[in-house]
This record gives sequence, structure tokens and C-alpha cells, in this order.
Amino acid sequence: METGGVADTLLSGACVIFTLGMFSTGLSDLRHMWMTRRVDNIQFLPFLTTDVNNLSWLSYGTLKRDGTLIIVNAVGAVLQTSYILVYLHYCPRKRAVLLQTAALLGVLLLGFGYFWLLVPSIEARLQQLGLFCSVFTISMYLSPLTDLAKVIQTKSTQRLSFSLTIATLLTSASWTLYGFRLRDPCIMVPNLPGIPTSFICLWLFWKYPQEQNRNCQLLQT
Repeated sequence: METGGVADTLLSGACVIFTLGMFSTGLSDLRHMWMTRRVDNIQFLPFLTTDVNNLSWLSYGTLKRDGTLIIVNAVGAVLQTSYILVYLHYCPRKRAVLLQTAALLGVLLLGFGYFWLLVPSIEARLQQLGLFCSVFTISMYLSPLTDLAKVIQTKSTQRLSFSLTIATLLTSASWTLYGFRLRDPCIMVPNLPGIPTSFICLWLFWKYPQEQNRNCQLLQT
């Protein structure tokens, strides 16, 4: 990071802490799969998209020589790969999971091949790779929206994770500020959707509290 000062150091540290905290929320799913030897209702696609997102931003950080991006996404890639391997081990329908993994990894490899082999200019490579990374970041932050209709229909927030929502809010806000400080729209813009998305999820937690969730489950039984 070129800009100095205490504020920049604190902001960089906040990005690292909040992002790793968001990634670590998957440890509860990892523990559940390990203890029960089942995947139950755990969703696989968020693990996969986040892993691809980490690998993409790791390349961007390496090209940009940004230590904050490198540290966060290197650790995140290791964590997400661990979640994927455990999920694959206990998932009964491995074919569908392997096809999804192969498809996204194929897109990732094609993208990397294009950026590193066919784009000679480092500046152009940085811009295009940043755009590529932005798409995955936006998809990661908007992924909870697929559950919102079900939450409203069932009047239950059981499908949502409160800790992940808080972690996503803090992470997206810190990276938005970080991108603003660096004047890097590739970092700032894709993290913006995480802020309103998190507030929508928090509003749903307020509208459908846990006590109401239990009452709905009792009525359904």
C-alpha cells in the first residue's frame, strides 16, 4: 500500500481481520460435516464461488503487489479449499458437485491463461483482471438474495446466518473504504453491494426473530 499513516494501517488491519472472520464462519459447517459425516442442508456453491474469488483476488494482489490482498486471499483460499474437500468427501452426490467444481475451475484457468499469456501490458492486465475479480465478488455478496424469497415466504430466518451477515457487513464496508483510499474502483465498487445486502438481511432478522422462527416451526409440525 503506497499511502502511509496510521489510518491506512488500521484500515488494512481491519480488512484482514474482518475478512478472515467472514471466511472462518464456515468452520461451523466444517465441524458439522466432520462430526456428523453428512452435508445435510449445507450449500456447496458459496464455498466454490468464494474459493474462485479468493484465487482471483490473490492473482490481482500479486500483480498489484498489495500485501493486504495477498494475505487475506491466500488464507481464504486455503480455508475454502478445505471446506470443499470435506464437502466432497461426505457428499452423497459427488457427480453434480464435481461438475460444478470443474466448470468454475475451467473458467478460472481460461481467464488466467488469457490474462497472463494474451495480455502483454501489465496495466491492461491489471484492469481486466480487476474486472474479472469484481464479477466474482459481486456474485458472492449477492448470493444471499437467492434465499430472501424463501425467508419471506416461510417467515423464518433459519436459512440465514446472523454471524455471517455481520461479518459480511464489516468486510464489505472495510474493503469499500480500502478501495476508496487506494482510488481503485476494482476493489471499491464490487464491495459496495455487500453493504445494502447485509442491511436487508439484518432487517429480516429483526422482522422474523428467532422466537417467531420457533413458533413457525411448531405450527408446521
